[in-house]
Amino acid sequence: MKNLMLTLMLSLTLVGCGDKKDTPGKGVIGDVNAGKLLAERDCKGCHGMDGGGAAPGIPHLAAQRAPYLLASIGEYKEGKRTHAALKDMTGHMTEAEVRNVVAYYASLPPVPNAPAKDVQQSSPYQEGKSLAEACAKCHGEDGNSKTPGTPSLAGQQPHYLVTAIEEYHQGDRKATAMNPMARGSNKMDLEKLAWYYASQIPAQRSAPPFGDPVVGEPATAMCGGCHGAHGVSTDGATPTLAGQDATYLVNSMKAYKKGRQNWGMQRYIAGLGDKDIENIAAYYSIQKSLPAGSVPSSVKELADKCDRCHDATNNPSMVVPRMSGQDRDYLVMSLRAYRDGKRQSSMMHNMSFAYSNAMIESIASWYASRPADKN
Repeated sequence: MKNLMLTLMLSLTLVGCGDKKDTPGKGVIGDVNAGKLLAERDCKGCHGMDGGGAAPGIPHLAAQRAPYLLASIGEYKEGKRTHAALKDMTGHMTEAEVRNVVAYYASLPPVPNAPAKDVQQSSPYQEGKSLAEACAKCHGEDGNSKTPGTPSLAGQQPHYLVTAIEEYHQGDRKATAMNPMARGSNKMDLEKLAWYYASQIPAQRSAPPFGDPVVGEPATAMCGGCHGAHGVSTDGATPTLAGQDATYLVNSMKAYKKGRQNWGMQRYIAGLGDKDIENIAAYYSIQKSLPAGSVPSSVKELADKCDRCHDATNNPSMVVPRMSGQDRDYLVMSLRAYRDGKRQSSMMHNMSFAYSNAMIESIASWYASRPADKN
């Protein structure tokens, strides 16, 4: 009952705060001086008396929007956010104490930060495009291969592409040319490369010199369950087959017969003859494909989407946090938590669901480098 009443009171407080602008230091939320005493007693070990995180991954509270701080503390109290120490600490705070400590931190000036010099010039898309230059000789400048037996990467599902490259790196797939190239890439580089290719437009192919697409179509009934209608996958971890090089498709299917690991594929391919495989490959190769996703060409474009809610000039009454000037590591952890469903917010989850770690780190770096009083 006590927690229910506290939640109700916090909710009413937030509604009231939404009707007027929150001015740090004016005592709209609570007693700043009383809040300072509470911060000295309970909060300074992690958040300091100046509201700055004491270590990477700890958020800055100084100048944060009071309604958001109130909502956050409520979520820790209710267990909607996972942090054992904070749940215990906030669980012992009265509603008045919560309001007072929020008023104190909201009244503080922003934590000074040193703006990064290169954040505006880099983005996952641009870096992926640069990395793709090493792949162009075999896979084409835009990921559309023209060499029989070499797969096209344009429009391919990004998570699948990262996994495939890692399999070459680990030796699970045999390809003399790919192994040394894959070894020199880290996971973040692979994500950038994959998202660049995912956003490219797949070229329409002509029928191959072997196989019968008409005969091959009904044989793909089982394939569609995973690879999508006409071979256009909607699952980030499952490859798109539409518009793929037919010779590569034939070689890949036969590889499962020779021991390439995938239980489902091995079971299905085992019952196909060489002619069946060629017909299926011919059918998929001439299907029209689509880009698997799109990546903004700059970090600013990514941030502009966030600013629709988080920019105070756009939505001054929304219960959302200031992001500019925030600790970078904390932003990375928070965005990943929303993306992975570990922190509750259907809106944030839907917004970030398709974001790779590289995209999240770019967004976090952008906001961490911005002056705190500009958002």
